Amino acid sequence: MEAILLVGGQGTRLRPLTISTPKPLLPTAGVPLLEHQLTRARDAGVTRIVFATSYRAEMFTEAFGDGTRLGLEIVYVTEDEPLGTAGAIRNASAALTCADDSPVLILNGDILSGHDISAQIAAHEKDDAAVTLHLTLVDDARRYGSVPTSPDDRVLDFVEKSPNPPTNQVNAGCYVFRRSVIDSIPAGRVVSVEYETFPGLLAKGETICGYVEAAYWLDVGTPAAFVKGVTDLVLGALASPVLTANEHGVLLLDNATVAPTARVGGGTAVGAGASIGADARVESSVLFDGAVIEPGARVIRSVVGAGARVCSAAVLEDCVIGDGATVGPGNELLNGARVWPNVALPATAIRFSPE
Repeated sequence: MEAILLVGGQGTRLRPLTISTPKPLLPTAGVPLLEHQLTRARDAGVTRIVFATSYRAEMFTEAFGDGTRLGLEIVYVTEDEPLGTAGAIRNASAALTCADDSPVLILNGDILSGHDISAQIAAHEKDDAAVTLHLTLVDDARRYGSVPTSPDDRVLDFVEKSPNPPTNQVNAGCYVFRRSVIDSIPAGRVVSVEYETFPGLLAKGETICGYVEAAYWLDVGTPAAFVKGVTDLVLGALASPVLTANEHGVLLLDNATVAPTARVGGGTAVGAGASIGADARVESSVLFDGAVIEPGARVIRSVVGAGARVCSAAVLEDCVIGDGATVGPGNELLNGARVWPNVALPATAIRFSPE
C-alpha cells in the first residue's frame, strides 16, 4: 500500500526550534518526529511513501534517504509554491504507482497519533468509500473542524471552527483516499481539503466515512504541545514502535550525563551528549543534543536547543531556548519566553515573561 506524507509547513509557531529544522524532523524522544508515524504506517501495511515537501526539502532526504533503514520505500516530491492540503496531495500523487481503485493513506507530518491505522484502512475498504477520515474526540471542538456522522459512519457535514460545534468529533488529519479521487483534485493551484475537496465530494453524493477512535492524538504545533508529545512518549502514554517507555520517567540518549544529586523526571528526554549538573532540577522538559544544564539551574516544561547552555541558578518554566543560546546565571524566564539561536543573555536577576 502507498501513502502520501504532508511535510511542507514551516512550523512558525514552534520557532526558534524550526528556524533551521523543519518541525517534522525535530528530535522527539530520540528520533525525528516523523519516525513515530512512519514506523506505525509501515506496521499497518504501508510499503511506499511519497513525501510532499517544501520547506527545507533537502533535509528530509538527508534524514530518511530511500527509506531502507525503516523498511520502506520513500520518494520525494517538492512543491515550489504552497498549494494547500489538497493541492499538496494532488501534486505528490504524480509519484504514486497504484491503481485507480487502490486506497492511499494520507498522513500529516505534525501529528502524533495512537489510532489503529489498519482498522481505518479496513473500514474504508468495507464501505467502498471515496474518503475515510480519522475522527478523534475532544472536550472542546470549537478550535477544530467538527465532523458529524450518521449511525452508519457516513459523514454528514464539515463545520469549520464554529462557536457552537454540532459534535465533539473532529478531523484528526489522517485520511484514506481512493486513488481516483486524488486524481480528480484540480492540479497546479491552491486547494483545501476542508473547504473545497470534502464539501465538493459530499455535494456530488460521494461516500465519505468517518472512522471514529478516541486514541491518543496530538497536534504538535506549539512548544507546549511538543513538550507534551515528547514526555508522553517517554512515559508511555503514547506507544511507539521505536521507543520503550522508561519507568523512571527519563530518557537518556547516548553519552548523556546526569549528576547524582540532580532531580530529573516527568518524561524528560536528555539528548546525546547533554549534561545536567549537581542539584539542578529538570522536569517534563526536552534537552536537545549537547545541551548543558549547570548546577542549581531549574528547567520546567521547557525545550533547550542543541548546544544551548542554562547557567547556574537560572530558572526556565514553559520556555524555548534556541540552538547554541546561553541563559546567564540568575535569569528567570517564564510563560512562553523564547530565546533565539546563539543569543547570550548576560547574568541578571531580572525576571522575564512575555505576559
